[in-house]
Amino acid sequence: MTADPTVKSQKLKPGTIKRIISFGKPYKSHIIIFLITVVIEALLVVSTPLLLRELIDKGVLPKDTGLVTKLAFLVGLLAVVDAAFNIFGRWYSARIGEGLIYDLRSQVFAHIQRQSIAFFTRTQTGALISRINSDVMGAQQAFTGTLSGVVSNVVSLVLVVATMLILSWQITVVSLLLLPVFLLPTKWVGKRIQALTRDSFNLNATMSSTMTERFNVSGALLVNLYGKPAKEENFFRTRTRKVADIGIQTAMLNRVFFVGITSVAAVATAFAYGIGGHLAINGSITVGTLLAITALLIRLYGPLTALSNVRIDVMTALVSFERVFEVLDLQPMIVDKAGAKVLRKKDLKIDFTEVAFSYPRADEISLASLESAAKPETVESGEVLRGITFSAPAGSMTAIVGPSGAGKTTMSALLPRLYDVTRGAITIDGEDIREFTVQSLRDSIGVVMQDAHLFHETIAENLRYAKEDAKEAEMIEACKAAQIWDLISTLPNGFDTMVGERGHRLSGGEKQRLAIARLLLKAPAIVILDEATAHLDSENESLVHEALKHALKGRTSIVIAHRLSTVMEADQILVLEKGLIVERGKHEELIAKGGLYSELFARQDITTN
Repeated sequence: MTADPTVKSQKLKPGTIKRIISFGKPYKSHIIIFLITVVIEALLVVSTPLLLRELIDKGVLPKDTGLVTKLAFLVGLLAVVDAAFNIFGRWYSARIGEGLIYDLRSQVFAHIQRQSIAFFTRTQTGALISRINSDVMGAQQAFTGTLSGVVSNVVSLVLVVATMLILSWQITVVSLLLLPVFLLPTKWVGKRIQALTRDSFNLNATMSSTMTERFNVSGALLVNLYGKPAKEENFFRTRTRKVADIGIQTAMLNRVFFVGITSVAAVATAFAYGIGGHLAINGSITVGTLLAITALLIRLYGPLTALSNVRIDVMTALVSFERVFEVLDLQPMIVDKAGAKVLRKKDLKIDFTEVAFSYPRADEISLASLESAAKPETVESGEVLRGITFSAPAGSMTAIVGPSGAGKTTMSALLPRLYDVTRGAITIDGEDIREFTVQSLRDSIGVVMQDAHLFHETIAENLRYAKEDAKEAEMIEACKAAQIWDLISTLPNGFDTMVGERGHRLSGGEKQRLAIARLLLKAPAIVILDEATAHLDSENESLVHEALKHALKGRTSIVIAHRLSTVMEADQILVLEKGLIVERGKHEELIAKGGLYSELFARQDITTN
């Protein structure tokens, strides 16, 4: 009754059913056995009342104690058989359901992992998690709950009605006439519960979002510094109270509904006994038949209620599958071309040739249903980079500087193919980077960002993310080179110290040095530093600079910096403005020119000897 009835109006894409069936093929034999157990259970539903009829008419009334004993034993045996088939069927149902959940979740997770960074910049994390959890669970219901429910209820209903008609068509017709009295309250209560459930889900989603935002380190810090705890508490209490009120209403509706249907069933049974009693007295039916019909009557309304909502159940399961397929059908922007080569060289020369780039449109990289945007975005970004050409010889350091929004970070994102160029080409040792496998290209590149991200794990696990099999001695060496070992060696748990969510238990400089240690463990041929020292104090900056000397030694490096003091020793400096290289050269040459670089340098009030 909590299902959304609007799902009935949704149109499935052509081929969805066929695709769903393909997911069930690996479990074909399991599904067949499961459905056989469902049918047998439905047959046993009718068998017990018929045996009861025989027990009364041929055993109790004629006083045949032997037959009474045999039939009573048979009724008990059928109950045991029914229980055995129920357990057997549940085992197969669990195997099918959990197998499908495993298959779907694994596929969706792997597919999402392959998406480009552009996809993640637009998508709500909660919406993605919902696809992997809620929609996958809903999809598996198609093969377990929905399929078995439909088969079981249809078989049970047909057998029960057919048996009742054979035993006494008069009682059956009267019982069926009471059906509207039974179904109408079901529909009314169903609509009320659906509305309440929808409100409850929305309120729970709001509370969940609130908790997620307030309970992470950054959110908690903002609340402490700017927020009003009383206001936050009142906001949360208001929504929690509404959820509680909805819970009370739902509980009362369920109880009223249960009492109502119990009363209708009792009235129907009374009618059956009244009419059947007269028929039994007249000799039209036997006493055993009367008892069998009333026993079957109890088994009539359950399947009828379930089948009255079968269309919602089926469509809900199918739509869940379609929502999962929607994610699986979104092709990653960055893929290996056919016959892509593995990049294995160490001394690498980089060339940008007439590189132009525009950020992809929303409909090219994401799904509207995963963004929860108020309105679709239609404006294109325009060209962020225009005709970028330069060479970075193997082992050299190339610095990219310029005002905010000039396209510096975008340039650094194109080299590891987080995005692909719109025009032109980026080559490594003369070969287009699109000729190499994405994995081997990224294995050859190490990146340290402005805000180094660390997982909520130990220091060792964060370091080993760059090299799975790194030994402790290697990690110590990398940490010494990164100027972070002195800190780690003083921690009570050393490498087993938890860094906290996003590494918040460490300072900014410590996180950066740990990120550099991670890069050194990876030992890449190319290093990209994107504002690696932007937010550091002078002490941490000097430590990070010392660490970077080890990281850049003998490697081709691209360094993006706002602090021009960090790039004065670069082999070449590229000055970017509005997506164009407006100046290039060494530090002294650019200062002498008196152009944009000189202006930026003067603005930072840097003094040198």
